[in-house]
Amino acid sequence: MAFHTLASRPGERRTHFPGKPQGVKGRTLILLDVNTKSPIRTVHENFLSIQLDPSIIHDGWLDFLSSKRLVTLARGLAPAFLRFGGKRTDFLQFQNLKNPAKSRGGPGPDYYLKNYEDDIVRSDISLDKQKGCNIAQHPDTMLELQREKAAQIHLILLKEQFSNTYSNLTLTARSLDKLYNFADCSGLHLIFGLNALRRNPANSWNSSSILSLLKYSASKKYNISWELGNEPNNYRTLVGRAVNGTQFGKDYMQLKSILQSIRSYSRAPIYGPNIGRPKKNVVTLLDGFMKVAGSTVDAVTWQHFYIDGRVAKVADFMKTRLLDTLSDQIGKIQKVVNTYTPGKKMWLGGVGTAWARGTNHLSNTYAAGFLWLNTLGISANEGIDVVIRHSFFDHGYNNLVDQNFNPLPDYWLSLLYKKLVGPKVLAVHVAGIQRKPRPGRVIRDKLRIYAHCTNNHNHNYVRGSVTLYIINLHRSRKKIKLAGTLRDKLVHQYLLQPFGMEGLQSKFSVLEPDRDRSKYAESVSLQLPEFQYAGYLCFPTLEITAEQANFTVVIKKMAEIWTTPLCTDQPMGNRFNNILTAKLEPDENLPFKDASKDAFMDTIPEAWKKQNLTLQSPSFFLTPAILKPP
Repeated sequence: MAFHTLASRPGERRTHFPGKPQGVKGRTLILLDVNTKSPIRTVHENFLSIQLDPSIIHDGWLDFLSSKRLVTLARGLAPAFLRFGGKRTDFLQFQNLKNPAKSRGGPGPDYYLKNYEDDIVRSDISLDKQKGCNIAQHPDTMLELQREKAAQIHLILLKEQFSNTYSNLTLTARSLDKLYNFADCSGLHLIFGLNALRRNPANSWNSSSILSLLKYSASKKYNISWELGNEPNNYRTLVGRAVNGTQFGKDYMQLKSILQSIRSYSRAPIYGPNIGRPKKNVVTLLDGFMKVAGSTVDAVTWQHFYIDGRVAKVADFMKTRLLDTLSDQIGKIQKVVNTYTPGKKMWLGGVGTAWARGTNHLSNTYAAGFLWLNTLGISANEGIDVVIRHSFFDHGYNNLVDQNFNPLPDYWLSLLYKKLVGPKVLAVHVAGIQRKPRPGRVIRDKLRIYAHCTNNHNHNYVRGSVTLYIINLHRSRKKIKLAGTLRDKLVHQYLLQPFGMEGLQSKFSVLEPDRDRSKYAESVSLQLPEFQYAGYLCFPTLEITAEQANFTVVIKKMAEIWTTPLCTDQPMGNRFNNILTAKLEPDENLPFKDASKDAFMDTIPEAWKKQNLTLQSPSFFLTPAILKPP
């Protein structure tokens, strides 16, 4: 697939592509309508969730999860699940010791931070307490030393990954406390992955190593869900010993029995088997697992990564055939699951744009958003109940937040999704897209449109609103004419675009909201630029009931009062403001509880604060000034 988005100089976007005449295809008018009579399905409220890899124990970043900045960013994605798992799940050991370094009388394990070990402990003791949450402010010097240390550790982790030989990791009681504090204070529900590679001679699971972990967690009254192992289909490669699906199912039943013996976890959810991409051997493993333990797990989990991060190119992130691989994988999983447990929930328990840690200047840039938003749209439409993003914060380049605690483009994309998109999925009807069949080749859609009821917790929109999100993979702008149910309705358009000279490979995004220039569908055709995504369209209503009287509605007039009963039959739930507010002042409704203005401002780089932030009143939760660097 030829890629002509960028000119010879970075950031120079072309509107004309050599060899592609500006013909009828570029001027095609797309007619768009949404079926608001009945939803095609309803996904979990925590549909978009996040993951942390156990490698943060090794590189030392776990000690910094109490950072005010990290917690604030995580709260923006709540409610969500936080999966603590990954490649190193099966090399994780728990020690019920508060400080193993001091107990053995030797020096601290971090030689880079040995002079600051006492400072870390002291900062944890004297944390700022916000309704029981432990939030720390780490000195810049300490963070800089940690980044230097982590850079060296990452070389070791990379060597382990490529050699497929992993060293054991020790999780102390104090580290578990920090992990749970991060999840709890961020409004996330922790899912903890247990080591499944401890095996008995008969190849059954040796569960003795997890008992102290379960008892300690229960004594602290930690609310945790559980899973066992990670990608059991790779165990032969990892340790030279394979585990088939039947045996792995028995292991899960053993875990269920152990949890039932502990009062605090007798009803704790269990998720699994966390298999990899459903190739033939993986499908066979899943089949054996479902026969034995299909009714034991609360949801069936599997993982999907699109491409090899070591060889990825920017053009790969926009190949329609690559984007459609997820749909094929979902079909294979559904076939097995529905054979044994029809209706069982299915989760995408780990997903990223690229495996092998991702690719710098690609999987951490705007370009990666095509795959990420496509994943969310396809998963919601095809019956996946929860999608867990790998990773929120970690080594590598698949993250939402980098090691300077700065949000990357996929974070802003996720934040937009969480605040605008609700769990009810609607059917979309599109007409007018020209397709010319080519012999021997399947033509895939390059304009991807998804619709949901708007998030009921977003106080900027009353119940009855509808949100659409769009990906344009065409080499030309596309005009979208709203028809049918959407005709003559007021539209709020939000367009997330790359910022800077790097174009699609920019690590910054700029949001261009159209709130103050709200449009009627009758009088304007919405335009989505070439190679762009996240054209969020919101259709608000004006039917205000007594229950809705506290909502702020900025629409002063409409062609008609339009309600969508489908999107109004859910209870209001707990109302809260968006993570970014017009005043940036303390407020009881803020998702970060009693955090002050400074707590939020810590998430913005110093150079950005010097700009004049023009936040409209009432303001949408993201503004161009917030998202772009100087």
